[in-house]
Amino acid sequence: MKKLLLTGCVAAILAACASEGTVYTPQAQIMPQHIKKIAVRQILNKTEVFALEDKFYNELYDEFLRNGSYQIVPENDGAEGVVVTTISRYLNVPVQYDSQLIPTVYKMNIWLDVVFMDKTTNQPVWREPAFMGTQIYAASTLPGGMTEVQARDEVFGQLARDIVKRTVEGFGSVWSENKKKVMNNPQYTTITD
Repeated sequence: MKKLLLTGCVAAILAACASEGTVYTPQAQIMPQHIKKIAVRQILNKTEVFALEDKFYNELYDEFLRNGSYQIVPENDGAEGVVVTTISRYLNVPVQYDSQLIPTVYKMNIWLDVVFMDKTTNQPVWREPAFMGTQIYAASTLPGGMTEVQARDEVFGQLARDIVKRTVEGFGSVWSENKKKVMNNPQYTTITD
């Protein structure tokens, strides 16, 4: 009798959990209603690597255009929201070597400080102070390898998609590294190969 009662209770619990009403779906965190036009401000580059900002600006702008959720306009031409981006750190280091100590695999990290500003209230809608993109890649001398520039393009594409996702789909869709961990750690230096 106890086994039958226990089996019935388990079946009732499973049936209750299987119904459509018990699934947790959080409320979507969407952009404020008055924001219809977005501007992408020119990117500031605080690293010593030349011209990173131009390439990334083009990638980010194109990603917003591909998404099509918001009209992209110049900042002075009626934009209600502005994406403000700073490239704060660039790190490209070898992580694997061959028998002659020639680097064969590299790891590239690029950190951004990204703020989405509401121009009507002049307040940030969201901010990611240590937004990071990573690419691990084989040296260009190996089959299937890539150059530093190709790896950088991959990271920029990933970061642009993440920024657009963060802006369009919601405030909890992407998060950044711990800024204190990144900025106060001497191993995180801005160097290139």
